[in-house]
Amino acid sequence: MDVLQWFAVPAEQAVLVAVSVGLAALIRAFTGFGFAMLVVPVFSFFLMPGDAVVLSAVLAFLLGLISRRAWWGLFPASPAKPMVAGSVMGTAIGVWFLASLSVAEFQLWIGISVVIASVVLSAFVPAERAASNPTALVTGVASGLMNGAFAIPGPPVILYVVASLSDPVKSRAFLMMFFWCSSLVSLVMFGAAGLITSRPFQLLWIALPAMWLGNCAGDWAFSRFAGAAYRPFVVGLCILIGLSIAANALI
Repeated sequence: MDVLQWFAVPAEQAVLVAVSVGLAALIRAFTGFGFAMLVVPVFSFFLMPGDAVVLSAVLAFLLGLISRRAWWGLFPASPAKPMVAGSVMGTAIGVWFLASLSVAEFQLWIGISVVIASVVLSAFVPAERAASNPTALVTGVASGLMNGAFAIPGPPVILYVVASLSDPVKSRAFLMMFFWCSSLVSLVMFGAAGLITSRPFQLLWIALPAMWLGNCAGDWAFSRFAGAAYRPFVVGLCILIGLSIAANALI
């Protein structure tokens, strides 16, 4: 009975987890990004800030392992090292910021960050530009700050990739690589800060099947429809989610 109670999840939470994780995994498999931007705001409706970011990081780590064949060896390596190094520094600061936030403040910052990042992203056009190590380092630090505070490392890196890589295969692989590394860094930092509890792991039995199905659907979609058609949909969806979360925190 104790084991059954440990896995018990209210029906509405189970539906939210399954739908949000499945959709986020699909979009991430298709575009290389979007997983945390979609699931963390949804998780924040029914989880404490620490539990929301830990669950997102655990799922992102496992998703990177599941999909490693889709990104390993396909991304440009030169900007990867300084960006990951910057992410480690930024994440440590971001985790400290997370520990000082209330639930309402967490939701408000999440909503604002997602909306701003989505609006800025919509203005960028993919282009092939030379990689810059200082720019990659600064991008990694900025991503780490958002990773540690909200488990959403995407916006700075997405802007960097959109501005410097035009090949969908390379940009998708680079984003997948970086976000997998970010999830590993954030989990280590969350553990060191004492933010990891059992609650996120009680939801894995719902999240993992949905994530696997979404990832398979996204891989199929990328193999058939790779291109820029996804951008308006992803940006619009992220803006709506960010606005809803910010409004909920203010109300």
